[in-house]
Amino acid sequence: MTRPWERGAATGIGSLPGTDPVEAARLVFGELPDLPHLPELPARGSGADMIGRGAALLVDLPVEIVPTGWRLAAHRGRDQRRAEDYLARDVDALHEQADGYTGALKVQVAGPWTLAANLELPTGHRVVTDHGAVRDLAESLAEGIRAHVADLRRRVPGASPVVQLDEPSLPAVLAGELSTPSGWGTVRAIAAPDATRVLQTVLDTIPSGGRVVHCCAPNPPLDLLRDAGANAIAVDAALLRSTQYDALGAAVDAGVSLWLGVLPATDTAITLDTARDPLLRLWRELGFAESALADAVVPTPACGLAGANAAYVRRALSVLRDAGRALRELG
Repeated sequence: MTRPWERGAATGIGSLPGTDPVEAARLVFGELPDLPHLPELPARGSGADMIGRGAALLVDLPVEIVPTGWRLAAHRGRDQRRAEDYLARDVDALHEQADGYTGALKVQVAGPWTLAANLELPTGHRVVTDHGAVRDLAESLAEGIRAHVADLRRRVPGASPVVQLDEPSLPAVLAGELSTPSGWGTVRAIAAPDATRVLQTVLDTIPSGGRVVHCCAPNPPLDLLRDAGANAIAVDAALLRSTQYDALGAAVDAGVSLWLGVLPATDTAITLDTARDPLLRLWRELGFAESALADAVVPTPACGLAGANAAYVRRALSVLRDAGRALRELG
């Protein structure tokens, strides 16, 4: 399988601090030229958050904000229009900065299980509790992503689209750890085959080679993500355990790229070694040749950077870029 990004590329997970989409896009294209992404700016408020942004892509499934969060609604209202407006402004800013760009270009959206875990039905229960609603949600999201990618291609003809599905809630969905509305119980766990099928429904709409699933929660279901058709799996390297190394190695053997979060998402002192050393250690543990690192691994932050200050973000992105390029020198 051909990967759309250059060997030794580095990228961000998605969110950044601030409220200016033009400034954010300029930063990303300047610091991550091999694999830039559409920035997310949740500091702007409701509608710019992960769930609101995902809801902005849903087709024929209106949403609204209620005291407990986002809920499916009967009609499209101001909450959804605000989320759509934020996304449109961000895409406009990316279009401006990407003039003449050729290469891999990434966008992020909440995956179907994270949306199903965080969106409510009109009854107040989570969407994840209703099999039919989950199916409708996944199909609606798939249609929205298809249109989003088509728009990206029109605006940036030289881009090879990469779509990252954010699934931080997936481990809780599989483990039956989501609370019921009363808070006294938990939602029934979803079986792995069912979770795989729903995720595959969405991944199948994304161009082959550019299908990424990101899960920064503990215990990411690595085998499930691979079986669903992910071309790359993005995880927090610090949360990986040795018991998961076999699954990581099997993914690499199957041609799946590892996007490894190696820099903290909040301010701290970092150097090139901070990013490079965890990559080398893990790769040696997996038993692969270092010459293959630049092809198979993409350095990233551990998660989104919305909680960091602007100076740290710029430093982190530049360190990641340098770490990726350093991997090229290994072979």
